[in-house]
Amino acid sequence: MADLPHTRVTVLAEDALTGLLLPFWQLVIGAFVVFVVLISVARLARRGRSRMTTALLVTAAAIAGFAVVGVLLQG
Repeated sequence: MADLPHTRVTVLAEDALTGLLLPFWQLVIGAFVVFVVLISVARLARRGRSRMTTALLVTAAAIAGFAVVGVLLQG
């Protein structure tokens, strides 16, 4: 019995359970992010027009920056 080869056992049930739960957790996280974004936009809108303009400019700059970094890292 000591000379028998050791076989590697793969636990498929654990992978299947994780595969079933993963989309659910992505949905929960996505819903939470949307909720927080809506709350922050509502607070920002209550503060006035000048703050909204500044926030839009900062957001546009961040999007452009991420796009440039993505293009530079891709090549």
